[in-house]
Amino acid sequence: MRGELLLKGLAFGFLLAATVGPMWVLCLRRTLAGGALVGLASGLGIAAADGFYGAVAAFGLTAISGFLLAYAFWIGLAGSAFLLYLGVKTLIARPEIMETDETAISLPAAFLSTLGLTLANPPTILAFAAIFAGLGLASSADYGAAALVVAGVFAGSAIWWVILALAAGRLRHRLGPRLFRTINVVSGLTILGFAAWQIAVLFR
Repeated sequence: MRGELLLKGLAFGFLLAATVGPMWVLCLRRTLAGGALVGLASGLGIAAADGFYGAVAAFGLTAISGFLLAYAFWIGLAGSAFLLYLGVKTLIARPEIMETDETAISLPAAFLSTLGLTLANPPTILAFAAIFAGLGLASSADYGAAALVVAGVFAGSAIWWVILALAAGRLRHRLGPRLFRTINVVSGLTILGFAAWQIAVLFR
């Protein structure tokens, strides 16, 4: 039973991370520009946020979830603004591969930026709560079982980002300036599109 819960959490975390969204695009572009470690650090920031929201839902931390959901509009607005900034920055970025730590984003900055962006979507807690209910968990469930599911979610998400970072990292030196410019434009427009969609959801 415990092993089954861990596997379910692992599968959920992996599929959640593999779903194409703004963070997926951002991590791919960062890996192509700065290398596998930058992409991995960005992905682990997302995995850490997924684990946090999973823990809030699984352990029934109502005080934390209540606070985050109460300020969901402003937190989401801040996240949308940062996405707009990243989209514009990506659009105007020079089509080049970053070779040194002086030009690439630092690993802590890569981790913290995606952690903050992922946490800027508090309603995610509701999605986790619904999924965990489907897995047979509730806020009053056994804490050991809840911990296994949360660990599985984090591990599954992290596994996906390792795969993406390694795969994209192997391709980065095969890209010419024209193709890399195309990737910048597509990535930037995609991130701006997600930002616009998130703002529309906030104000509807």
